[in-house]
Amino acid sequence: MTWLLGILVTMIVVAAGLLIISKIPAIGVEVDSMGIALSAAVVFGVLNGLLGWIGGIAKATVILSPISWVMNIVIFGLAAWLVQGFRLRNGILSAVLGAFALSLLFSLARYLLPQVGIPMA
Repeated sequence: MTWLLGILVTMIVVAAGLLIISKIPAIGVEVDSMGIALSAAVVFGVLNGLLGWIGGIAKATVILSPISWVMNIVIFGLAAWLVQGFRLRNGILSAVLGAFALSLLFSLARYLLPQVGIPMA
């Protein structure tokens, strides 16, 4: 049951991260509402599950492979394409900047939340 709570917390962290990123005009990510952000977080999770194994194979074969970074950008772009109300104003540049910013926010949450007893997937 803890894994389910971890998945829910992770989705909320991703959704909150998308909302925070959307408030930084230079990145060019637009999210219409919290509901859209949650939908995008679910899509991120599904795409990460479907496409993430490619990054896992790359990490196993090449140390510090850029493939996982590229996969995050692709997942960011695909999520924006699939979720109406989640847009990348500057195309690939917004995907690159958004993926980078989301990675930073997610890493921070992944470090801080378990320290206060909140599990993440």
